Amino acid sequence: MPDTRYVFVTGGVTSSLGKGIISASLAKLLQARGYRVTIQKLDPYLNVDPGTLNPYEHGECFVTEDGAETDLDLGHYERFLNVPTSQANNVTTGRIYQNVINKERKGDYLGKTVQIIPHITDEIKRNIKLLGTKHKFDVVITEIGGTVGDIESLPYIEAVRQLKWELGHRAMVIHLTLVPYLAASGELKTKPTQHSVKSLLEIGVQPDVLVLRTEKDLTTDVRKKVALFCNVDIRAVIQSIDVSSIYEVPVKMQEEGLDETVLEKLRLPVEGKPELKEWKAFLSKLKNAKKTVRIGLVGKYVELPDAYKSIIESLNHAGTYNDHKVDLRLIHSENLTTENVENKLKDLHGILVAPGFGHRGIEGKLAAAKYAREKNIPFFGVCLGMQCAVIEFARNVLKLEKANSREMDHNTPHPVIDLMEDQKNVTDKGGTMRLGAYECELTKNTRSYNAYKKELVNERHRHRYEFNNEYLEQFETAGMISAGTNPDTGLVEIIEIPSHRWFVGVQFHPEYSSTVLNPHPMFLAFVKAAIDHGKEGVNRH
Repeated sequence: MPDTRYVFVTGGVTSSLGKGIISASLAKLLQARGYRVTIQKLDPYLNVDPGTLNPYEHGECFVTEDGAETDLDLGHYERFLNVPTSQANNVTTGRIYQNVINKERKGDYLGKTVQIIPHITDEIKRNIKLLGTKHKFDVVITEIGGTVGDIESLPYIEAVRQLKWELGHRAMVIHLTLVPYLAASGELKTKPTQHSVKSLLEIGVQPDVLVLRTEKDLTTDVRKKVALFCNVDIRAVIQSIDVSSIYEVPVKMQEEGLDETVLEKLRLPVEGKPELKEWKAFLSKLKNAKKTVRIGLVGKYVELPDAYKSIIESLNHAGTYNDHKVDLRLIHSENLTTENVENKLKDLHGILVAPGFGHRGIEGKLAAAKYAREKNIPFFGVCLGMQCAVIEFARNVLKLEKANSREMDHNTPHPVIDLMEDQKNVTDKGGTMRLGAYECELTKNTRSYNAYKKELVNERHRHRYEFNNEYLEQFETAGMISAGTNPDTGLVEIIEIPSHRWFVGVQFHPEYSSTVLNPHPMFLAFVKAAIDHGKEGVNRH
């Protein structure tokens, strides 16, 4: 699209200031004004994608509908905009270099010396502009990972410098920095921001808007000082004060006039002011919920909540729409045993066993599934969590001794979870799993069907192992049924125990599809079941 505008969001002073949330908030405000907006993330690491990264390194790996393994910020983009992202929304240095080297090997550069400038920067620019030209967006917001001054980010900043020169008023830069408060002197300090902007200027990039993260309200004098030293208009100095929920940020940014300032600089019409009715209604429900529901999330990365970011947000969405706050208890599966499981889980209204890979912490997940099944506590197993429910049932109900997944025990006599047929000859680890959206046909009169209220759904996957259909008849005879299957392959996608209060396991990842304005029906149903269980517990006492 020849008139597509490009907004670049850079960060300074420190990482984790919230570039993704600011990008998503701006996009939400522009979307509310009727503009077609998307956001992409440029990550400066050499991995081709985060699919092979340990969650301790990078938090959650978010999967798009088209099967891309991407940065967790894409989850924020989707939750705010309610629009699916794709492979084109996340670009890494690894992919950039891989593309350039592949072109060099094919002779595309006609014997030229391949260099950072222009070849790497040209490939970066091509990927940035691809979204606008191919998908016809009015505004493309590009978040650049890392902080200004990082060696890894330099080619991206150089590409931004070139694009600002080439695109003129159609491109602008928002720079997010920190204004720390020093309690000893009782002052907000702007020097870190000045130095950060100076680093940008040395590379040749003048920021158009500054967004200042702060824990105290900025005074007019502070804003004037920043504007003077950083060459920006005082209206373009935007305060981003700490808030209790990330979903408050769009409202705060609207109050600061961020969307209006951006539109003016991009020479786009600024008409009216979006009311954000649905968004504010969600916020009101979130803030005013008086009751709580206690849910345990059992996983092996719980010391790093970002590893389960989409699940946590999905639970928050579902709690809010059920007029409850979710009191989330993060329970490390490695510390969970058959001996202590009752002590650790007895006060919970619902138990969710999280996804993951590998055998570490698996026995704790099995113990949690067994406890939920036997004590009639609402249970939700996601991906590996569903597989754990299957293994536990096989061992303790079907009495299949040493039943397991081939992932955990290649020599198990009862592989109730087995490697998918199309995975058996796969050797590369990156991007080779069953990834992206697949259809699931639901069985009528099941918990899942009642949640979705339709027969056919599309859900995103990220796995290599599956329910072994050779055992399906045994399971269903004993009381664990298939409630959803893939119509093309017959793979079991959902298991349920109909005699249980609410016991559901899904092979897919419903958390990737839950958004603020469209919470996922399975999370809504699970949280509702947990709330009902909590009420019954109170009534009993």
